[in-house]
Amino acid sequence: MEILSSIILRPIRIEDYNYVLNWSRDEAFCLANDWEINRNEKDVYAWWVHCVTTDFKNFNRIGIEYEGRLIGYVDVVLINDVTAEIGIAIGERNLWGRGIGTSSILKLMEYASKELGIKIFKAETHEANTRSRSMLEKIGFREIDRDGTDNYLGLDSCLIRYKLHI
Repeated sequence: MEILSSIILRPIRIEDYNYVLNWSRDEAFCLANDWEINRNEKDVYAWWVHCVTTDFKNFNRIGIEYEGRLIGYVDVVLINDVTAEIGIAIGERNLWGRGIGTSSILKLMEYASKELGIKIFKAETHEANTRSRSMLEKIGFREIDRDGTDNYLGLDSCLIRYKLHI
């Protein structure tokens, strides 16, 4: 898979701020990822510095680099010794739907299984987020339940939880 070999997962850096600032100016990205719309630059910078410099015990945010630039991030939240919840945000909307998310999640899962001993992956998305649902199902995740609603693109949408045992 050509895209998979072009994706680099790497630590996020303060120097990535300008990419993040650009994402914060894209209303569609903000709505899709539950980011505040029209957030001022100072607040975006403070939030990014916090993400980069805070050592969270069970949470890792890892940058997705593609063609030499940060284009998003993946998250892994350790639930226990063998289980983690994963998430993803692709900041450059022109790259949505091109398989980059799928490739990034596969790389994240490979890392988490080899380096962290994770055997069970969980994920959650909105019923209305058809791209995310398709990506998870393509990778092999299975729906385990639907519980509650949350705002997605300005509308209430059912939350779907997924699980994958490797």
